[in-house]
Amino acid sequence: MEYKRLICEKDKKNHIAIVTLNRPDVGNAFDFLVMEEIDHVFRDNLGPDNNIRAIILTGAGKYFCTGVDLNMFAAKDPLVKDAELEKGVASSRVQEQEGEVPWGKGTVLGAIVMMRSVPKAVIAAINGPAVGLGFALALACDMRIASDRARFSAVFVKRGVGPDTGVSFTLPRVVGFSKALEMMLTGDMIDAAEAERIGVANKVVPHDQLMTAATELAEKIAKNPPLAVAAHKEALYKSMSENDVIEQLKLEVAIQDKLLNTEDFKEAAAAFLEKRPAVFKGR
Repeated sequence: MEYKRLICEKDKKNHIAIVTLNRPDVGNAFDFLVMEEIDHVFRDNLGPDNNIRAIILTGAGKYFCTGVDLNMFAAKDPLVKDAELEKGVASSRVQEQEGEVPWGKGTVLGAIVMMRSVPKAVIAAINGPAVGLGFALALACDMRIASDRARFSAVFVKRGVGPDTGVSFTLPRVVGFSKALEMMLTGDMIDAAEAERIGVANKVVPHDQLMTAATELAEKIAKNPPLAVAAHKEALYKSMSENDVIEQLKLEVAIQDKLLNTEDFKEAAAAFLEKRPAVFKGR
C-alpha cells in the first residue's frame, strides 16, 4: 500500500521503524483513510517484517493526534475503496465477521489489536496533544515517551459519546480504576508532568530531545533477542487478565522451553562467556 496519510521509515541497520501520522494541518486527526492505513502498516507491513524489532509511533507538526476528523463524514467522495469503511468510524467489519476476514481489519480498532499483538515493542513518541482517539492510540502502545509539550485527554464524555478505541480497557490498566474514572468522566486535559506522575508517560523529555529519547529506547530493545522480546510482551499482557499464578507459571515454562532451544539463546550464552556483543537473528 502507498501511504497518503502516514510516513513509514525503516532503519534496517538498527531494526527499528518510525511511523508518523502525517496530517499536521488538521492536528493529525483520523479520517477513514488514516484508519485503513494505520491498520495496514501494523498488520501487513511492519508486523510481518522480521527485520523490524521495535516501532515508534509519532505525529507530524505540533500535535500527536487530536482525534477524529469530523469533516470525513461530510466528504462527497469516498476516501477508501471499501464501502463498508464509510459506514462509521468502526465500520461493520468490527462486528462478528464471517469467513476469514480478521476482526477489525482495515479500521483503527483493528490497528489497536495489532499494536498489542505484534511480537515487537511499540513506543509512542508523543510530540504534542493526544486527545480522544489520539489518547487511546497512545495508550495502545507498549510504552510512551512524551515531550514536555504533550497534553492528554479522554475527551469522549465532553463530546457526548461513549468510550472508544479501547480507552476503557487500556486506561484503567495504566493508571488504575479510580484515576481512569476521573479522567474519563471529566474529560479534563492533563499536562506531561501529570501524565508521568500517574504512569501515562514512561518518561517526559524536553521537546527537542523527544525523538532521540524514543529512538534510544527502541534501539536498546531491538538489540535484545527478538524472540525473547516477543515472549516477554506476550507474557506480560496475558498476566493482566490471568488470576491464577499457576497458569501464568505454566505459560512461563512453555515459553522458556521454546526459547532454550533457539539459536539466539545459544548466541546469548556464547557471547556472555566470550565477553563479546551478541548478534541475534531471531531464530
